[in-house]
Amino acid sequence: MAKRSVALFLLLLLASCGHPGGVMTPVSASLSSSSITPTSTVDMLVATTREPSGNPATLFNGERSSKPHLTQISISIPAKREAGTVQWPKRLPPDPATDFAVTRVQQIDTVAQGRVWFRQHVHGGHALVFIHGFNNTYEDSVFRLAQLVHDSKMQATPVLFTWPSRAEITAYQYDKESTNYSRTALEQALRTLAADPDVKDITVMAHSMGTWLAMESLRQMGIRDGHVISKIHNVILASPDIDIQVFAKQYVEMGEPRPKFTIFVSQDDKALAVSSFITGRVSRLGAINPAEEPYRSKLENAGITAIDLTKVKTHDRLNHGKFAESPEIVQLIGQRLMTGQTLTDSKVTLGQGITAVVGGTVSTIGTVAATAAAAPVAIIEQPVTRKKPPRSANETLDGDLKQQTLTQ
Repeated sequence: MAKRSVALFLLLLLASCGHPGGVMTPVSASLSSSSITPTSTVDMLVATTREPSGNPATLFNGERSSKPHLTQISISIPAKREAGTVQWPKRLPPDPATDFAVTRVQQIDTVAQGRVWFRQHVHGGHALVFIHGFNNTYEDSVFRLAQLVHDSKMQATPVLFTWPSRAEITAYQYDKESTNYSRTALEQALRTLAADPDVKDITVMAHSMGTWLAMESLRQMGIRDGHVISKIHNVILASPDIDIQVFAKQYVEMGEPRPKFTIFVSQDDKALAVSSFITGRVSRLGAINPAEEPYRSKLENAGITAIDLTKVKTHDRLNHGKFAESPEIVQLIGQRLMTGQTLTDSKVTLGQGITAVVGGTVSTIGTVAATAAAAPVAIIEQPVTRKKPPRSANETLDGDLKQQTLTQ
């Protein structure tokens, strides 16, 4: 318990100072401090298992609702801003000329209404379903998806699935149970989206603890049907906070054929180092070195593409949100991964020495040769006394990538 408290304290020291809350009340874009300042608008559909807050400034809180809710939201994004950032207002109401600002909120009560909205916002029939991570409010996840969609210039209709996070550093276990609580709701949301004739393909993108929810819902879908719905073409896992042994089971048990999987990892991810510490020193999928064995061979055998962001530098002190804060990576997501394009041709030039492990080969898609890097979190990863040594990664993955039955 003392060690867990130390880990949480260190994470608190590393965490950002936060931002103003209560930004969901719509404002008019015409209220900008400069009427000639251009803005962009991102329209999204938001499904949630959160409980309504009863306050239009927040809409939903971090408690669990037995009834999922659906809302359409429009967000105005200022023209002058640094790519990869969310411009939170310094005061309320936000100024659309300088801040992210909600300009429209409307509840959707039926599937038919949701399909009408999708038809009005269709982009070639492509849909992106984004699932946020640990320690996020409703508005955190809305603004993050708006930033990703805008900065990546992706041609897809954005759908956010936001689960009940209390947005408190000390609520790690509550948040993890909330992802379990939301598994069936996400599965149903994906099924409903796939049943829409205007949807041609779906990309599921999840971050941090949200990757657990995504994998559990896809696994649940695979167990029901023998495979994941065919319209789900791509799954992107960013900084996945998943026990690597459990991920292997989830991957196998979702059946075949599977979507194309891409994972973003970083060996200097401090948030995942803390997660590993408080969950029994088990390796997290998002912190592996994919160029080393046995991971390289296992990824090749599974057909999973891994992109190592260890060398990427952003303003995130935890190194946990690089996928969203690096302009080059955001562009990679929007322009190539969403469309299933290869990462090994000469058109990919990211310039930060990023390594991709594709089909078992290690390719540098930046300008600097990538090498393994030790995670700078030794203060957190103190030695743990064990009664017996842990199984090797090779032994673990060999066993966990085999389908097992409960009875003979």
